[in-house]
Amino acid sequence: MVWGKQVRLGRITENGRMLCVPMDHGVSSGPVKGLEDIHGMFYTLEKAGVTAVLAHKGVFRTLPRPLKVGTIMHMSASTSLSSRPNLKVQVATVEQAIKLGVDAISVHVNIGGEDDPDMLVKLGMVADECDEWQIPFIAMMYPRGSNIKNPQDVEAISHVARVGAELGADMVKTPMPSADPSEVARVTRRCPVPVVAAGGPKMERDEDILKLAWASIKGGCVGITFGRNIFQHRNPEAIVKALREIVLNGKTPEEVVATGILG
Repeated sequence: MVWGKQVRLGRITENGRMLCVPMDHGVSSGPVKGLEDIHGMFYTLEKAGVTAVLAHKGVFRTLPRPLKVGTIMHMSASTSLSSRPNLKVQVATVEQAIKLGVDAISVHVNIGGEDDPDMLVKLGMVADECDEWQIPFIAMMYPRGSNIKNPQDVEAISHVARVGAELGADMVKTPMPSADPSEVARVTRRCPVPVVAAGGPKMERDEDILKLAWASIKGGCVGITFGRNIFQHRNPEAIVKALREIVLNGKTPEEVVATGILG
């Protein structure tokens, strides 16, 4: 028997792999470079070959036309203007996501500060709702807060990823400890649901973007969710095509560079 989650997961992935571009930055940071025209960026990335895009409900509601790629609605938010920017609050519902016709839901949770309890409660409740409505649930799990001394510590990342899985996520997005596949594997091996890699801060060198993607896949991730390193790239379409070669076709960074995709 085929269930709704299986159908919808197939819409945000390709052959079981994900190449997603999160674009929820407008709430947290404002209309940052690359997202001044967020709908235009959607269609650029659609043409380039992403498997999914991620944004808040208002962005999907105002689309000029439906997208032909997978859609993930983000359900939590905070702003950089707040005195407590690490506290992510729920700003949408599963029912709204279904009405908008999106394929999956995501929630951001920061672990390591005084606001953990509120976010953990919402994480568990949203997971249950997603099970009821058979819509895939992606938990963005970050070690972030006053108790986190090193946000790239492999044990801290493994812990937050495990929290997301154990509280009901179908997939966990989390930062990678490094571009070393063996360190990535220490996270993915100990997480009972598929892991996708967060892209982290904007990188200046294409080689570093490709290397992180390659290490993530080599270390057991089922895909990547790179934001600024795609939509703020000098050529977003080209970097998506290059990343497809790594994520979906198993190429190495060196092989991709040799193709000349990136100019």
